[in-house]
Amino acid sequence: MKFQSISLLLMAALIIVSCSSSDDTSTSEENNDNAEVQSDEDSILFSFTFLGCNRVDRHQQFDTSATDGSTANLAVLKRTFNQIANLENKPELFFFLGDMVLAESTTTNLNNQLTDWVKLYEDRSFSNISDAGIEMVAVPGNHEMLYYHDYNVPHHDEWPLKGSTKIWLEHMSDFMPADRDHVGGADSVNNQMTFSFVRRNVGFVLMNTDTYNAPTTENPYGLEGQIPTDWIINKVKQYQNNPAIDHVFVLGHKPYYVSGKPETGHHGLPEGPVLWPELNKAHVNAMLSAHVHDYQRMQPGGKGTYQIIAGNGGSKGEATFFGYSVINIMKSGEIQLISMGIDKQDPYYVAPKDPFTIRDETKLTWSKNANPYSNN
Repeated sequence: MKFQSISLLLMAALIIVSCSSSDDTSTSEENNDNAEVQSDEDSILFSFTFLGCNRVDRHQQFDTSATDGSTANLAVLKRTFNQIANLENKPELFFFLGDMVLAESTTTNLNNQLTDWVKLYEDRSFSNISDAGIEMVAVPGNHEMLYYHDYNVPHHDEWPLKGSTKIWLEHMSDFMPADRDHVGGADSVNNQMTFSFVRRNVGFVLMNTDTYNAPTTENPYGLEGQIPTDWIINKVKQYQNNPAIDHVFVLGHKPYYVSGKPETGHHGLPEGPVLWPELNKAHVNAMLSAHVHDYQRMQPGGKGTYQIIAGNGGSKGEATFFGYSVINIMKSGEIQLISMGIDKQDPYYVAPKDPFTIRDETKLTWSKNANPYSNN
């Protein structure tokens, strides 16, 4: 009986070993299958992030609990800078789409505020964004290029600020790519901040939507805006015809479409009716902008080029959340849009405590796409 018991125990052990060996083989094969699937999955080829409108309101410009000499919304900017700098999938580019300072008054204020903003960007005790290895690219907004004054002109209270171009270039040239192409000839003076450049397989055209224009007999205070439309359209077509470029984005402070409707004139993009059809013809993926203190995604006409407004960088306004947006260019050619946000506090310049979460996520397809952010 003792020998029989030992035999039975040996047989049971062999069965267990056999089963265990079989399970290990199965697990190993499953892991190999997973590894093969993962290697075949799409991956990010290139990514960039963008936002605009972080400056505080006029009522808070001297409030040290909200800002400093930069007039930036410090609490939100610090959170955002550090969040982007520490992303696991680190973007190669960071676009700041205007209204980083309050200004909109005098060249002295603009000069001082931009000086302090650059110091803030470089201050490693404030954030590690300047050490993150991310290329920062900036375009000016109306608060950097115009001044506010009510001349009793109906629906018009902003005017070109003489000297703003020189001040912007003096402080912000390091945030303009050295390899950029820009408007030449007689128009180069007024349009130096409208430029284009290429990174990997993506072409970028950046517009200064608040270009300074000198006073004329017809417009005695000058006329803001007036982007070099022909140059932009030609550049977009050039990128479209370049076989090395698969995607094109146009960026600027002011959008053309807001809440699904065209916005022209003083508060929008006067050249939009001419520019937008050309963007569609050239299959531009999206126009990225700010100005409106909100996040909106829309596909005007139900298909084609997108209008994405990322003016929820920290300024007081309509936005329910502050944050930034990311675009991932995938190896497959797919384009992913992700908007990250933190709930806006009351008052709006109080430091948010909750983590950033996804507030919008979609694929930028050329065909019709679901869009909860417009009236389309």
